[in-house]
Amino acid sequence: MSYDLMVFEPASAPAERKAFLVWYEGQAEWEEDHEYDDPKVSSPALKAFFLDLIQQYPPMNGPHAAEDLDEEEDEVRLTDYTIGTTLIYIAFAWSQAEDAYAEVSQLAAKHQVGFFDASSEQAAVWLPDGKGGLAIAHQE
Repeated sequence: MSYDLMVFEPASAPAERKAFLVWYEGQAEWEEDHEYDDPKVSSPALKAFFLDLIQQYPPMNGPHAAEDLDEEEDEVRLTDYTIGTTLIYIAFAWSQAEDAYAEVSQLAAKHQVGFFDASSEQAAVWLPDGKGGLAIAHQE
């Protein structure tokens, strides 16, 4: 079990809750014609987000995978990224949930991408607010 968050290109996802969830389920089929471990397939904003986030949460796989981790603390921060053209799905260790949420939401605002809290009961979706931050779009 992991603590899962997702960021996405706001223009690619429906703004209405039910349509968003249908879109999300379709995206989670992972049917795009590429590997899902390299940000080169993503938009510039998603790629920049990824490159910032891996400074704190190194990827387990792909061309940016962490190598030669020495400390147990570093190993617990290893993160599984599933990278598509319009979204990045991120699976953290549960021990990282609070810090990961804070970091992802801050970087989503910085890079003006949408943010989906896939592991929370509210399953909140946040969108860029046009002022450099995020605003909640919908939740359970």
